[in-house]
Parts: sequence; structure tokens; C-alpha cells
Amino acid sequence: MSRPVLLIAGGGRGIGAATCRLAGSRGYDVAVNYKSNAKTAASVVEAVKAAGGKAVAIQGDMAIEADVERVFDAAVAQLGPLTHFVHSAGIPGKNSRLEDASAATLREVIDVNLYGGLLCARAAVRRMSTAKGGPGGAIVLLSSIASVTGGTGEYVFYAAAKGGIDALTNGLAREVVKEGIRVNAIRPGVIDTEIHPPGRVERITPLLPMGRPGRPDEIAESILFLLSDAASYITGAVLNVSGGR
Repeated sequence: MSRPVLLIAGGGRGIGAATCRLAGSRGYDVAVNYKSNAKTAASVVEAVKAAGGKAVAIQGDMAIEADVERVFDAAVAQLGPLTHFVHSAGIPGKNSRLEDASAATLREVIDVNLYGGLLCARAAVRRMSTAKGGPGGAIVLLSSIASVTGGTGEYVFYAAAKGGIDALTNGLAREVVKEGIRVNAIRPGVIDTEIHPPGRVERITPLLPMGRPGRPDEIAESILFLLSDAASYITGAVLNVSGGR
């Protein structure tokens, strides 16, 4: 029996890397997309291989259409038909109130988080939809609890982009449900990764209901659940994994 093939956009770091490693241990072959840090992506590939899976690292900026198509094509060429996809490529931008944010920051945050998410979801459907000859499968998009809390005083623009991911999940799930594809999203809370500027996690921790930030592997577990057959009747869901925030 062939192993499922999973591509993770932004799989070389943080939540994406934790998800790649866990997926390798759960029987997936994994394509690890990264933008610039080849060394960390290579370490993730080795971890998947050590767990018995096939894995490849594929460089590409997932906010650029040509890169997105190239990365998806390379994943299929090297590992086989795509059955699962996770969009974990994201940036918060430089923290500030909205009126203090530069136009360049606004554009970059929207491009990476929302425009890139749209490009990747489109590419995944093109290759996975049974209506287009694909095998079907599951897509998980990374939103953020900021889409609910609003990111007030720090990154309203990031929250707005992640709100777009929530809407994408809702609409796309209904659009492709009869084509063998389930689409869900995760809203992480404060997770202890390098996405935060220095000192932010420590500053916010006392305000968190659980009194601690989440770990990347805790988000990875939720992602793997939504990808799995255990979630076979779940589509269009946006799951808060935020420690009560």
C-alpha cells in the first residue's frame, strides 16, 4: 500500500517543521518547502527519513505564483500524487499599531499569509481534486487566534490576513467537498517559535489562561488529526488550539 504524500508550505521551521517530523512518524512521505534556510529544512528531511519515510526539501517563495507551481510539481515528481497539504508559511510583520505600519509591511503580510495561502490552496486543489483526476485528500490551513482577538495594538494587519484564511477555509471546503477534498484550519494561540520578536512570548505568558505558551508539537498533533481519516467527517472547521485564549 502506498504511503500518503504530504507537502507542507513553510515546513522548514516552527509549526511546519514539527508537523513534518510528526507526519514522518505517522506514515507520510513529506515534501518540506522552505524559503531561505536550507540547513534547517535538511534537518527536517533527515528526521522524516529516520522515521522511515521518504522526504525532500524544496526551496520556493510561496507568495510567488511561479514558485508555488514549481514546488507542487517537484513534490509530485519526487514523491508521487499529492494527497495532503498544509499551509504553514506565515509572517506576523513588524509589530505596531495599524497607523504606524508601513505600506511595505502591510503588503508583505497580506502576500505571505493570505495571497500565498490562496495560491497554494488553488495549486493543491488542481492536483488533488477527483474532478481533475487527482486522488482526493485533505488540506489544513494555518490561521491564528488573532483572527478572533484582532491583534489589537500589535498586528491588526496580520489578524486581518488570518481572517481571510478563515473565510477561505469556509468557502473552499464547500467548493471541493464532493471532489474528495476536506479543507480545515487551525487557529494557534501563542506558540513558542521564532516567529515572535525577542521578549514577546515572555511578556504575554502571564496573560495566557494556561500560564504558558503552546509548543509546536501540540499544534502538529491537531494538524495531523485533521489530515487523518479520524477526521473523515470534518470539513470547513476552524479549530482553536490556543490554550483557552
